[in-house]
Order: sequence, then C-alpha cells, then structure tokens
Amino acid sequence: MLLPKKGLSKEELFKLLDEIAANDVDWSSGRVFGYVFDPGREPIEVAEKALLKFYHKSGLDFTVFPSLLKMENDIVDFAIRHLNGDENAAGTFTSGGTESIILAVKAARDYARKKRKIKNPEMIVPETAHAAFHKAAHYLDVKLVQTPVNPTTMKADVKAIEKAITKNTILIVGSAPCYSHGVIDPIEEMSEIARKHGILFHTDACMGGFLLPLFRELGVDVPPFDFSLPGVTSISMDLHKYAYAPKGASVVLYRTRELRKYQYFACSRWTGYTMINTTIQSTKSGGPLAAAWATLNFIGKEGYLEFAKRKLEAVQKVVNFIENHPDLELITKPEMTLIAFTSSTVNIFNIIDEMNHMGWYIQPALKYGKSREHVHLSINYSNVFKIDEFLDDLSQAIERAKMSPSGTLLKKVKPLLAVVKTIGLKGDTLFKLMKIAGLEGGKLPDRFAPINEVLNELPPQLREELLIEFTNMTFR
Repeated sequence: MLLPKKGLSKEELFKLLDEIAANDVDWSSGRVFGYVFDPGREPIEVAEKALLKFYHKSGLDFTVFPSLLKMENDIVDFAIRHLNGDENAAGTFTSGGTESIILAVKAARDYARKKRKIKNPEMIVPETAHAAFHKAAHYLDVKLVQTPVNPTTMKADVKAIEKAITKNTILIVGSAPCYSHGVIDPIEEMSEIARKHGILFHTDACMGGFLLPLFRELGVDVPPFDFSLPGVTSISMDLHKYAYAPKGASVVLYRTRELRKYQYFACSRWTGYTMINTTIQSTKSGGPLAAAWATLNFIGKEGYLEFAKRKLEAVQKVVNFIENHPDLELITKPEMTLIAFTSSTVNIFNIIDEMNHMGWYIQPALKYGKSREHVHLSINYSNVFKIDEFLDDLSQAIERAKMSPSGTLLKKVKPLLAVVKTIGLKGDTLFKLMKIAGLEGGKLPDRFAPINEVLNELPPQLREELLIEFTNMTFR
C-alpha cells in the first residue's frame, strides 16, 4: 500500500473498510462458537461509548490519568472478592489471558531467582494447559515440563505432577477449566502438593474464573479452584470472555502484594523518563480498561446470573444431543460452557467444513496426547438463541460429511510427509506441499478439512514448523 497523495474522504474510507471486511465472519449473528463473546447490542453500545471516551488516555503513567488507576483498582478489587481473595491479595489489569499468564510465569521465575536462587527454572503443566504457558516458557526461558492427563476425564494426573517435581520447579499450573474440554483440574490436590513442596501454584481461570462462581450460586457443584485454597498463589481471569467486556481485558491476581511485585519492570538506567511498567505493555490505551469497568457495572450481578442460567440450559441441550446421536461422542463430560465432541464414524473435519459453509463457525482441534481430534464449541450468550437451529444444521452437516471425500490430499502428500519427517522442512519441500494443498500465494482454501487431515497426521513439532512457514509467507 502507498499513502494516497490526498487523503480519502470519510465516505471513501469506510466504503473501502466495508469491502475489506466483506468475507469476515459475522460475530454478532449468534452463529459463532469462539473468538468473540457477544452479550447483545445494549451492553456493547455502553462498552463502545466508554472505550471511545478513554481510548486516547494512556496507561503508561498512572499519575497522569488517575481515572485509569481508579478503574483498575475497582476491577481488581472486584476480581479478588469474586475469587475469594483477602485484603492481602493484589492484581493487575492486562490485555488478555496470554499476557496474564506470561506475567504470572515471570513473577514465579523472578521470585524463585531471588528467594530460592534457582538459575534453571522449570514449570509443570498438564498437556491440556493452554498454549500460552508454552509461549511464556519460550519467551522467558523457563523449561516446560508437560504431564499426562486422565484419558477418561481429561483432568490432570496428580501423581504424574508430583513425580515431575525437581529442585528447579518454580510453578505448577492447573486449569479451571481447560479450554479444550471444559473440565476443571483437581486444583485442590494439585495446589496442596505445590504448597507441601514450597512451590508456587497458578490457576488458569481465564475461561472459568468469572463464570464458575456464578454457576455455584445457581446450584452447580463447582469444585474449589481459587484463593479459598491455601496453595493457590496466583490466578488469571479474562473479562473479555464470559464477563463480555470488549477485547482486550483480563486480570492476573496474586495471593500477596509481595508476589505481584515480581511481575513489575522498572528502569532508570537510560537518559529518558524513569520507567515503571506493571504489565508487558508500556504505552496502552485506557479504552479497554474503561470498557471493562463499564460492562461490569452495566450488566451487574442479576444480569450475569441470567446469562449464566441461559448458558447452562444451552450446554445441557447440546450435550444431550451429542450423547443421543449415533455418530457423535463427547471427549468427556464438560463442567462449563466449553464442549469437545468427536466421531468414530464420520470425518469430523468434514463436519466442521459443512457447518462453516452453512454460516456457522466452529473450531477444529487436532489430536494430541490423550485427546483425539475433535470439534470445539465455546458457548456464549448470543449462541443460546440459536441452539435449536444449530443442532438441526449439525444433523444435516453430519449426513453431508458422510458423502464428502476423506484422505485425498493426505494420500497425495504422503511421500512428501515422509521426507519432512526425516529431514524437516528443507529446500523446496514446503512450496511443494503448499502447491499440492492449493495454498500458493497466501490464498486460503475453500475447504480446510483436507489441510486439517494432513496436520493431524504430523508430529506436533512439524505442525508448528509448517504453520510458522505458511504464516510467514502469508503476512507481508
């Protein structure tokens, strides 16, 4: 793109933006089961107005805009109370779950450096823990030790975790719930093991931290996962998921201010202003913070409880459908609003393609560890009004998927995959693979099932290499 010699008019500009967005998924249709959490038009309008009101205020220096400090303290105070923290607990507003997780890992690493003199830090995560922990390990040079899960419940194996502990273990991680299957790890047992060994414990409640306490109020038997457990030392909780704040809005919480201190960064060893950062970002818009504050206060407790009640009903309806369908099976029984299901009779990647061609968006997940390839649904409030229609279309998609070809691309690329597995993505192997798959020139295919079939058969490391190379070629 070259800058226009003369700036475009507003009409021209927004016409172009509409054209650019023409092929995007309609996130407000109630037909999208992931990525965007939609509370309805009125809360969105309130949030957008608050976001714009504070968008140009910078969170770099809290002494310049005390309004941002006030709203962050309000949100963190709410989050601590919501998750059974006491007056000693503290936290930070972040841009999302990944930043919250990276900061929690940084705090654990730096705490262990100072208090335990650990130079080669390790953290233990179940294979269902979010990819953000792998990212944190990669960025922060922490060794990630992965442990298996129970193949039936998909919950962390407590004995395997205790066995994996070494003198270098700085952090143990559990999920409430894990994103992939919607089940809650045995946080009480895991955190107690951590406490017994003098190790920090992080509950990743990005998905469930806001919603699970509401489910408990509605009579659901929710196991303890928060600061009510003495071994839990930090928690991440997203607000741009089931609290329905606009992106990006999350919090990371610590049992004590002393521990939170280790996530901070300060620098006065340069010629500019003395820097103190509470998060990874330095300059950051106050808009998402204000929008989160506004959303929480606008919807309120009664509104969120109503949302939670309707989502519980929708989840039960979907679970009943899957359990009674001859071609579908749950990976495991979900404990929240995240559902994973698969099939032993139909290619699930074809089911996903058929559903997406019918105007829905559902996520594919590849096989890994104890988990089979499956369909993932994140059910949010806007979906509850479309559940009957969704299940009707899912029935049709399954029948169509039975008639769709499977394995054709996989058969074509098998000779190349054998080469890749032996020598890696060297020479022109990647270009040959992309050409056969119809991915030349950064084009996206009409059907993703054949691509997912190929990725599903590759070892995870090769999947990652292939995706990095493809993405590197796709983005300018």
